[in-house]
Amino acid sequence: MFVLLNGSFGIGKTTVSELLAKNLAHAAISDPEQVGFVLRRLPAWLIGHRRQPDDYQDMALWRSLIVHQARLVHLRSKMVIVPMAFTNLAYLDAFSAALAQTAPVRRICLVAPLDVVRQRLAGRVAREGREMNAFELRRSAECVAAHVDPAFGEKVDASGSAEAIVAQVRALITSLQP
Repeated sequence: MFVLLNGSFGIGKTTVSELLAKNLAHAAISDPEQVGFVLRRLPAWLIGHRRQPDDYQDMALWRSLIVHQARLVHLRSKMVIVPMAFTNLAYLDAFSAALAQTAPVRRICLVAPLDVVRQRLAGRVAREGREMNAFELRRSAECVAAHVDPAFGEKVDASGSAEAIVAQVRALITSLQP
């Protein structure tokens, strides 16, 4: 099974994914950001662009590679948790459809008010010793607005503690398992 854990920048997807993977048998994480980090370091022309896109989700190569990455992780794990921040529903639908050729796909979307998301982002950037940038501010607002749509996944209130969020997601995953 693939668990697509969608949500805004800073909402806690990585933390929740790590805690879930530690506590669920046969679970592993396929983190699309790792693919993006590599692609960001390549010259734009090498990946078929005049300049690097602002967002990974707008890179066709990234969308293709994250499918392969998740499938490779699935070869060794029954459950693959994929933390992501899709706001383009067509991209998410295509990603889900591609993975569904390998195993069942469950969409879960962490949601919280924008002020909660921004507080978490502020904490993260402070730990990293930097300022929040315009991209993070813009994308967090876009994510919060887009994720109101139920097509992005079963909603989980991510306003509480990491442990509370994990408990909600875990209950949802176990209730959804085929």
